[in-house]
Amino acid sequence: MESTATVTPPASSRAGRNLPAAIGVGVGLAALVLVTLFTSTVAFAAVIAAAVGVGTWELVRAIRPVEARPPMIPLIVGGVATTAMTYTGGTEALLLGLLLTVVAVVIWRIPDGPIGFQRDVTAAVLVAAYVPFLAGFAVLLDVESDGVIRILAFIATVVCSDVGGYVAGVLAGRHPMAPTVSPKKSWEGMAGSLIACAIGGAAFLELGFDDGAWWEGVIYGLAIAVAATLGDLTESMIKRDLGVKDMSSLLPGHGGLMDRLDSLLFAAPVAYLLLTAFAPAG
Repeated sequence: MESTATVTPPASSRAGRNLPAAIGVGVGLAALVLVTLFTSTVAFAAVIAAAVGVGTWELVRAIRPVEARPPMIPLIVGGVATTAMTYTGGTEALLLGLLLTVVAVVIWRIPDGPIGFQRDVTAAVLVAAYVPFLAGFAVLLDVESDGVIRILAFIATVVCSDVGGYVAGVLAGRHPMAPTVSPKKSWEGMAGSLIACAIGGAAFLELGFDDGAWWEGVIYGLAIAVAATLGDLTESMIKRDLGVKDMSSLLPGHGGLMDRLDSLLFAAPVAYLLLTAFAPAG
């Protein structure tokens, strides 16, 4: 997901994007998330597992042109299995899934010989930690007794970061945050993200949870804004390092699925930890 607004972009800044397709895909993804979220925890966890598989595929394909060769099959299988294990076994299973995925990668890679072994395994560990491990925290939110409101508080606050950052950046963006990484992101946009997330977080913690307080929601919202922004900038850094504009062309008007997940992945562990601390599940 794109976040923290933009340094006053011209109307043509999104040239090359198919706007009707982007809107249609966005609505479709939102509908899929909401329908499965309100249907069952299993259905929503299955959506997360599918996203993990696709995101892993995109990231491995993007890395391979720079000569690293992280093994695709054990990463996808291990990532999906980690999601399933987390659903049934919780935090310990998430950590075990990451460990087993790395072990599977090493075993899979050994027959190809020593040349590039360290490079390939290091890249694979990055993929395993970046996609299935971080996504696992969304599963941990989902399986709580009040998982629906936790997931809504998580996703909606990240959306607040995106919207608040975009509006503030368009209206007042003057000072780029990281011009060599993401030149459209501004400090003014970051301020907009922080304000929007503080308001959204306060509303969710005060109204959505019996044990939540508005001031805890402010802390939660500010932390989500920072995490979402770091996620967005991290993916931008990876793409610039790899020399690609998008992780793939899978989603018309959006690029790849990872281009939609970047902020969510970094925000998921923050949401899980702070919501657990501020509003423990009954």
